[in-house]
Amino acid sequence: MRRGFLAIGIIVMSFNSLYQYSWNVFEPLLKTGFNVSIVYIQVAFTLFAIFSTGFQGIGGYFADKNGPRNIGIISAILSAVGFIGTSLINNIFLFYLLWSLGSIGEGILYGISTNLAVKWFKGKRGFAVGFVSLGFGMGAAVANIFIAKAVTFRTPMLIIGIAEIVILPLLMSIAKYPESKELSGEKTSKNLRNKKFWILYVSFILGGVPLLVISASFGYIGKNLPLYEFTLLVSLFPLLSGISRPILGYISDYIGRIKSVFIIDIFLTAGSIFLILKIYAISIILIGFFGGSMISMYFSLVGDIFGSRFSTANNGVFYTGKAISGFIGSTLFAAIFILYRDKSFYFVLISSLFAILFLILSMRKENKGYRSGQQQEVK
Repeated sequence: MRRGFLAIGIIVMSFNSLYQYSWNVFEPLLKTGFNVSIVYIQVAFTLFAIFSTGFQGIGGYFADKNGPRNIGIISAILSAVGFIGTSLINNIFLFYLLWSLGSIGEGILYGISTNLAVKWFKGKRGFAVGFVSLGFGMGAAVANIFIAKAVTFRTPMLIIGIAEIVILPLLMSIAKYPESKELSGEKTSKNLRNKKFWILYVSFILGGVPLLVISASFGYIGKNLPLYEFTLLVSLFPLLSGISRPILGYISDYIGRIKSVFIIDIFLTAGSIFLILKIYAISIILIGFFGGSMISMYFSLVGDIFGSRFSTANNGVFYTGKAISGFIGSTLFAAIFILYRDKSFYFVLISSLFAILFLILSMRKENKGYRSGQQQEVK
């Protein structure tokens, strides 16, 4: 049955990916459909990042306490409403409201799906979390091929929304966590007083900037590329992001999570350099492959260090860092890009370098924290 929960997780994640990794192909359609500037549309992506991450911890609290079923069904309906509602309206501010509601559902579903792996597969946590997260790239990689050919955002969003409202509540109705007595770990309130948590939190925020910049902004960064090349890259990006997660997760089970994140940050820095050089294909490959696995890697790491009993809430709080990354990588980057097109890419590089710096700082406490987490998990 444990493998069945992984199947539920990867299917739900495939739908979740459309909020983020289909954004580049929806973005120009939304701009034309609502007849507003790109900055207005980017606000919606920032709202997605804020509400998706902000409510994941709240939803995680109820999922850890009462199980994932009821909160999962509610979240599935909200996620579907985001797409169905948007397909039917013409007002940009109503779009913000509906997209925010959908983002709340997406965020909670993300946390539940990931923690089905965190809680059920402590022995092979890196691979299991990576496998579920594979869906977060796989779904959009398929959908983007069709969305890119659409002349309006309305039809594909309506189809996606209807599929979600039929499939996702059904899957959430059979989702289940292990019994609490089988798990261990301190409450989230205590973990938040641990300095290591916040050092890793800052590293996570900065390390996520390259991925969020490409996710939110490649629609206009690469607007002068030939259509076939642009379509290939926006489809390749989420595919690489998804494929990397089980691969790097499997590797992290053997070499350690901190070392794996360090390797990821090094390649993200290289990808940022290629972005500066405007060698977009290599930049997309590096940032897509290595950046995509970062979130799942951190979720596994938090489970290792702080235990899995309250992992949905722990990771939900940790995941709020993505909201900050989302603001930095979308709205803030868009503003810098408009004013200083070429220099804006150095901003991405600096973020990657500081992510490495904070990760190194966290390694000073690695051995003590990691051993503590290991002991909690075997109790």
